[in-house]
Amino acid sequence: MKKLKNLSFCAVLLTSLVFAGCGAPQAGTTENPQGAQQEQTRAPQTMQVNLNTGEPNSIDPGLAEDIPSMSVARAAFDGLLRLNEKGELKEAVAEKYEVSADGLTYTFHLRDTRWSNGDPVTAHDFEYAWKRVLDPETASGYAYQLYYLKNGEAFNAKKAKAEDVGVKATDDKTLVVTLENPAPFFPELVASVTYFPVNKKVVEGNKDWAAKPETYIGNGPFVLKKWEHKSVIEFAKNDSYWDKDAVHLSTLTINMIEDPNTELSMFEKGDLDWAGSPLGDLPLDALDALKDSGKMQTQATAGTYWYIFNTTQKPFDNKKIRQAFATAVNRKEISESVVPFKSTPATGILPPTMALNPDGYIKDGDVETAKKLLAEGMKEAGLTELPELTISYNTTEVNQRIATVIQDQWRKAFGIEVKLVNKENKVHREQMKEGNFTIGRASWIGDFNDPINFLEVFKGGLNTSKWENKEFLDLLAQSAKEGDPAKRKEILKKADAIVMDEMPALPIYYFTYAWVKQDSVKDVVVDALGFIDFKYASNVK
Repeated sequence: MKKLKNLSFCAVLLTSLVFAGCGAPQAGTTENPQGAQQEQTRAPQTMQVNLNTGEPNSIDPGLAEDIPSMSVARAAFDGLLRLNEKGELKEAVAEKYEVSADGLTYTFHLRDTRWSNGDPVTAHDFEYAWKRVLDPETASGYAYQLYYLKNGEAFNAKKAKAEDVGVKATDDKTLVVTLENPAPFFPELVASVTYFPVNKKVVEGNKDWAAKPETYIGNGPFVLKKWEHKSVIEFAKNDSYWDKDAVHLSTLTINMIEDPNTELSMFEKGDLDWAGSPLGDLPLDALDALKDSGKMQTQATAGTYWYIFNTTQKPFDNKKIRQAFATAVNRKEISESVVPFKSTPATGILPPTMALNPDGYIKDGDVETAKKLLAEGMKEAGLTELPELTISYNTTEVNQRIATVIQDQWRKAFGIEVKLVNKENKVHREQMKEGNFTIGRASWIGDFNDPINFLEVFKGGLNTSKWENKEFLDLLAQSAKEGDPAKRKEILKKADAIVMDEMPALPIYYFTYAWVKQDSVKDVVVDALGFIDFKYASNVK
């Protein structure tokens, strides 16, 4: 997500960094402004933000799969590494680490830190947490993010034992990690939510440990104090956090208001300190005025908004029909008239920061080609008419407007009527996982700045399209073993071309986040991949 203070999640993206409230201080109006400022700094600082997607799907770090869920987990947990307030990847729970010359072994040395219940955080907690994510019984959709560990994928596929996985606590303060192949981006992964530790005693003592504040034990800058479902999540500063002096907020409150007009109204009344991306949203009809006023800030991010085709159902088990529907979409119209300031047309699944074919793969809004592809596809599939088609999406103003525009574009291109079905976010996600959809709204925000992170969406547990292609999977496997960056890039380029030819997903636009914030808000860290961190935030009013 992007906010005022934007921090890049990786070195490649540091140039796109934006910091919230970095301007020079204004002159005071009191006789003793310095003393007044010191008094304010000592006063409790609070922050009110909004989450417009409803309930997080899971705030268990090992099960979190979307930005809202990961943002909550990031507030309550700390990894071996973490971005600092300048957007630099720095040691966190790990005091230091070494990497072997061949890039296969990472040795992390942990500092003295504690869980919010007072237990010491040990290397064994990390080993347990990582193996728990990989355990097929856990059914984590993000298990593939740990396939970089030696035998990680084999364990997840029940072809190896837990003890074979390349992560081992050699003592309470030392974690030795062995990779399957060199992965230069591995430190970035280590800073991600999926690699956070969990307290084994807590997790195994209560299967619903992540559902209630009293059992949600973390090791991060905040502790969960209140969770009124579908209403509010409240955090308090964790006084036992190892880096507590860097935490300025005494309270962080996440409201759950789905209507963007209400969100903006609350912001204008001072009831919210931050409105809009990455967790909330601004009303589409207000964007022009907010932009003209100079209050709205925007930032491109490494994310793609797309529709997923269910390739197990007719007619989208046919490649040419998928291509036809993708080719008929006029992305420029959507970007300019539906989500201005918040998007650029996407003609590939990879966002610009990691694009392998910068010119894209799709001719935007090419209706004549789309009609030809549809006729050819229907002939191949033995269809004389299309079955009933439905676009499923989670309920937001943006999703509804985009679905309506695409519905109209397909009506004009093909003379068909596509139904629209909206559901609460958690229900929508579950139904897509179960394959209960025809065309489903989805998106992907990069976990690290490498094409493999997007391409791997189309394999494993997160592949809701159920599309499979052996050549594609073989290329991904080859890329993991290729040490030459130029050769690896060519391998991934071939894989990218296969995805775009087969079209299991219909890319629509690349994300640009838009938000407004109160002038008092400083140092909210938002990296260029779309993740937000309130650890360093301040709000001196």
